[in-house]
Amino acid sequence: MNVASQSTVFGRRKEPHTVIIARGNEIRHFTIRPWVAAFCGSALAAMAIGYLLATSYLVLRDDLIGATTARQARMQQAYEDRISALRAQVDRITSRQLLDQQLMETKVGELLERQTQLSLRHGRLGPLLKRGESEVGAPPAAGTAASAKPEKRADVTDAQPQSYSVASVGANLGAGDTRPFSLWSTRSDPLPSDTAADRADKLFVSINESLKAIESQQLTRITTLADNAYRNADAISQALEAAGLPVDSDFGKSDTGGPLIPLDNSMTFDSKVRELDEALDALDRLKTEARRLPLANPAPGRSVTSPFGVRTDPLLGTAALHSGMDFRAPTGMPAKVTAPGVVVKAGWNGGYGRMVEVDHGNGFATRYGHLSKINVTVGKRLNAGDVIGKTGSSGRSTGPHLHYEIRHNGEAIDPLRFLRVGKKVAQYL
Repeated sequence: MNVASQSTVFGRRKEPHTVIIARGNEIRHFTIRPWVAAFCGSALAAMAIGYLLATSYLVLRDDLIGATTARQARMQQAYEDRISALRAQVDRITSRQLLDQQLMETKVGELLERQTQLSLRHGRLGPLLKRGESEVGAPPAAGTAASAKPEKRADVTDAQPQSYSVASVGANLGAGDTRPFSLWSTRSDPLPSDTAADRADKLFVSINESLKAIESQQLTRITTLADNAYRNADAISQALEAAGLPVDSDFGKSDTGGPLIPLDNSMTFDSKVRELDEALDALDRLKTEARRLPLANPAPGRSVTSPFGVRTDPLLGTAALHSGMDFRAPTGMPAKVTAPGVVVKAGWNGGYGRMVEVDHGNGFATRYGHLSKINVTVGKRLNAGDVIGKTGSSGRSTGPHLHYEIRHNGEAIDPLRFLRVGKKVAQYL
């Protein structure tokens, strides 16, 4: 009774628990302490929990692995997309650089071609301009606006392309040099936001403008020389025609025609050079014709004591024809021929005293009378300004002077006409 009244709740008894095992005639019993029971329960609980966790891991492992794999795949895809974007950007930059380089090489090639063309033009212009400057000389006082403003026209003889080399443009730009040429200083400074391509474009524009300026200067100089040559030729021709002297009858005539066909820019230079060459040829022909005429003064600075025409004879006092001009000159002064020619007479000739006659061609001849000494012989070829003798008072003369005659086909003509023409055209000859 006493035992049945005690509490049957496990763990609340003060006596230890006893486990009795009966097997046949064998009876075994074990005494279980409370702490042993607690330990065994905890162990069993831990094992159950571990079993549950292991079972859950095995069940959910595929899902976890799949989620991890998917996350890694997404990360890899993101990395690959980023790499692809970077590669595309690099390709675009590389392609742009290649295009810029090709464009730059093309522009450099064009500039080199223009520079070579200007160099070849300079080689052609050198002798032609030297000839033009020697033939044309200084323009007349009443020149055109181009000659009135020489400071605005560069000398093309020095207009060869600048000392820089166009081939170095690409290298200089690649090195980041923003001022590879002296021309770069003539344009506006590059902005901080300008790229290498922008700087290259500005540089090429500057160089192209410089080459165009050189080409324009060449054409301007050629045109100016041609205009001056035609102007000088016109002045010589008009002076000769006004005096009734022979002149090239074809000069200045333009009996031409045909349809208007505009010139290509590449043909402009050749056309201007040909025009200058024709102008210089025309001027040279007129100068050659004028220089064959006796236009010079045989006694420059000396006064005329007796003109051409009817006068009172100094010895007889009657009216008589004076076939030449007398220049006051002391005895022994050099007498110079007024145009190139050949001596046809050299000796004593009646009232002329000692006389020299020079044939200048085209029916023109000059006579130099009353000489005190003759220095040439018949057949001698003379140039203008050569000394043919010395002045004196030989023959029919009242004092030392130089008698000068001009004859055309044997007929005496007034030398004053020639002297006036010679004074007008002297600046062009």
